[in-house]
Amino acid sequence: MVYVGIPKGQADQEEEVLKTIQDGDSDELTIKRFTESREKPGALWHIYAAKDTEKIREFLKKVAEEQGQENPVDHDPIHDQSWYLDRPLRKRLHQEYGVQGWAIVQFLGDVVFIPAGAPHQARTRDICIKVAEDFVSPEHVKHCFWLTQEFRYLSHTHTNHEDKLQVKNVIYHAVKDAVGILRANESSLSRP
Repeated sequence: MVYVGIPKGQADQEEEVLKTIQDGDSDELTIKRFTESREKPGALWHIYAAKDTEKIREFLKKVAEEQGQENPVDHDPIHDQSWYLDRPLRKRLHQEYGVQGWAIVQFLGDVVFIPAGAPHQARTRDICIKVAEDFVSPEHVKHCFWLTQEFRYLSHTHTNHEDKLQVKNVIYHAVKDAVGILRANESSLSRP
């Protein structure tokens, strides 16, 4: 989070920000960080374990049906980013599916790391500028490849339809570089 600004005329909104942080299920240390240090919170994140993705997807489809919404086959309630799980929905998700995430308040200067495939949502406060970087770590190549395959089944007009991670290219270039290094050091590797 590289910038958090407060619009003119809204300088005295600490009560509202505190309520947002508390309603977001933030822990006591985060609340204390806001109330005592006067740092500027920019976003409230809820991050869930990747292993709970299908449960969350099922829950969102169920809620959509209850509200009379359609669930087209080529759309995905997580990738569509059309839901925000407020406190009542988060509580219901926990009660009905046993899924509980982590609430993280991102203050000015903080970094939030989201593991591959972890469903997440963010609610920004005021005016924020964040810098995001997607990357593929060796430990998560398998999961990233699975996500790429999942994106293929979305509609052609979906914003996540394209392979943004380029996992196959990452794997190809990693193997190519490894082979190049091994060949360059082949003589020193063959010595007893």
